[in-house]
Amino acid sequence: MLIRYGYDIAIDCYEPTPLVSMMSLHSDRLKDLLAPEVATTSPHIPTTTYHDLYGNLCRRMMVPAGTLTLGGDATIRDSGLHDPVFADAPETPVGQLPNECLIFLLASRYCETDLLSQIAWNRFGSVTPGWPRVQAICDFVNKHIRFDYQQARSTRTAFQAFEEQVGVCRDFAHLAIALCRCMNIPARYINGHLGDIGVPVVDPMDFSAWIEVYLDGRWMTFDPRNNIPRIGRIVVARGRDAADVPMLISFGPHTLSSFKVWTYEVDQDGKAC
Repeated sequence: MLIRYGYDIAIDCYEPTPLVSMMSLHSDRLKDLLAPEVATTSPHIPTTTYHDLYGNLCRRMMVPAGTLTLGGDATIRDSGLHDPVFADAPETPVGQLPNECLIFLLASRYCETDLLSQIAWNRFGSVTPGWPRVQAICDFVNKHIRFDYQQARSTRTAFQAFEEQVGVCRDFAHLAIALCRCMNIPARYINGHLGDIGVPVVDPMDFSAWIEVYLDGRWMTFDPRNNIPRIGRIVVARGRDAADVPMLISFGPHTLSSFKVWTYEVDQDGKAC
C-alpha cells in the first residue's frame, strides 16, 4: 500500500522569531519513503535540522515578521495491515527494563502519576498483567472521555481529563499513559499521521496522538482514542508527553492563520484510491 501524507500550515509572526518545527517523518520510517520527504517554507528561509533526545527530527529557523507557510509532502510504503495485537504479551518487570525505558515510568508535564496512582491500582490492580491490563486501561479511557474538538485545551493534564471526562486525542493518550505508568508499565506519547483508511470518515483531518507501551521486550501500539486496530500509522515524533513533541516551538508570539493536513491511500500513479 502507498500512502500520501503532508501538511500546509501558515503562521503570522509580529517580529523576527526563532522557531523549531517537528513535523517530519521519524527516522525509523525513512527507508519506506518513495522519495525524500519535501519540506518547504514560503517565503523561502534558511533552515537547519537536528535530532532531539528522543530521535525526533527538528527543523530550526529564524522566521521574519509577517506570514510564513510551512509545507511538507511525501508518499510512503505501508504494509496495509492493521495494528498487530499480541494478546499474550507479558509485562517486563521494572528490574529487567532497559535503562532507556525508565524515563517513561516517571511523571511528566501532562501525566501526573502521583494524582492517579491509587485510582489506577484500584481499577486495574486485579487485571491480568501485560496486554490485557493495558487494553483494560485503553477501554476505560475510551469510555471515560467524551471526544469533543470544541473542548480542546492545550493545558489539560491527564488528571484533569480524568475529572472533566472530555477532550481530544492528546487527552486520551495522556490519561492512558499516566495510568500505565502508575502500574509500572513504560508508556510514551506518539504524534503522527493517521488517515481514515479502512474506516468511515468521521473527523476533520489532523495530526493524531496515540501511545506506545513497552511489553514483552518491545514497544507496542495502543490507541485509546479509537481503541481499534487501524491501518497506516505514520510516526512523526515520540516523547514523554505532548510537551516533548510540539509541532511548532515558537520563541516569540505568533498566530495560526491556516492549517491543512492530509493522509490518504494512493495508487502507483499517485492518484487517490
